[in-house]
Amino acid sequence: MKVVIIEDEKPAARRLSRMLNEIGIEPITMLHSVEEAVNWFYSNEHPDLLFLDIQLSDGLSFEIFEEVEIRSAIIFTTAYDEYALKAFKLNSVDYLLKPIDSDELKNAVNKFRNLHTIANNKSFNFEELKDLISPLKTNYKKRFTVKIGQHLKMIFIESIECFYSENKATHIHTIDGRSYLIDDTLEQLEMKLQPETFFRVSRKHFVNINAVKDIISYSNSRLKIILQSYNESEIIVSRERVKDFKNWID
Repeated sequence: MKVVIIEDEKPAARRLSRMLNEIGIEPITMLHSVEEAVNWFYSNEHPDLLFLDIQLSDGLSFEIFEEVEIRSAIIFTTAYDEYALKAFKLNSVDYLLKPIDSDELKNAVNKFRNLHTIANNKSFNFEELKDLISPLKTNYKKRFTVKIGQHLKMIFIESIECFYSENKATHIHTIDGRSYLIDDTLEQLEMKLQPETFFRVSRKHFVNINAVKDIISYSNSRLKIILQSYNESEIIVSRERVKDFKNWID
């Protein structure tokens, strides 16, 4: 099976590639933008299956199909949910919500294998999908509202050093050294934070790249992060995230 991943977030693309490797599939390539994908399709034989993110760094992925007639089945990978999902289901082999679950990935691949003849002959209505998705372009959080006594305080994203989990609760830590409780879990924040600015270094911490003061080699091939003011607990980049973290700061 020939597979191509189109995903603008390189850590997410690499993670998906590793997950596919675990079920015996080696992607031909990973593409990260509309322009890169268009150029690749002009010069290469089309794969059997595409894993396609909706929002790429230079536009919606549907713009690829305005330039090239794609002859591949598609599994969408997306953070969008609710009413858009019906469109994904009708116009593709399947869809996978981020963060992608390994069992759901296996099921989607098996579905493609069982229906590949139908999928390859299917007529995709990309214009209809584009109309549905365009209003849903990702709007990353610009501020959080927290309650302090009887007051509500707005905390703008630029003033946040990190998010951390403690005693099953999630907190914001700001550049002025204060911490505030919020309702979101770290998992929910993964779809709300700009990935170029915030990185989840472990199960307990999301850090702002602009707040990183120092990076220190730590035991077992891990890294220790020092922020400008945060000292609630040690911030350790887990071993499995070190490579992606280094790519993020590069």
